[in-house]
Amino acid sequence: MSERRIEPVEIITPDVVSHLAHLARIALTDDEITRLTGELGQIVDSVAKVAEVATADIPATSHPIPLGMVTRADVVGETLTTEQALSGAPAHELGQFKVSSILGEEQ
Repeated sequence: MSERRIEPVEIITPDVVSHLAHLARIALTDDEITRLTGELGQIVDSVAKVAEVATADIPATSHPIPLGMVTRADVVGETLTTEQALSGAPAHELGQFKVSSILGEEQ
């Protein structure tokens, strides 16, 4: 059984655009409908061209260059003591940085 291929240009008509706008509850002027008919037609044409060349023997890809894991091993290094970390803080209390309230509460 052979399938009839519908040309994408046949799919997007002003009536289709108007109907879709109605379904989406978007008010469009006649000029907007005309412009969107052409733009949506081009999009459908582009998708159809990609579909023609996308075959089972071509693997799908999300990026043209293979990406590898760019991570490094976790290595424990030197860390600051609490006193060193708090030494440059404008205010601290009980070994923690002290900051002003941001929720509008009294301080």
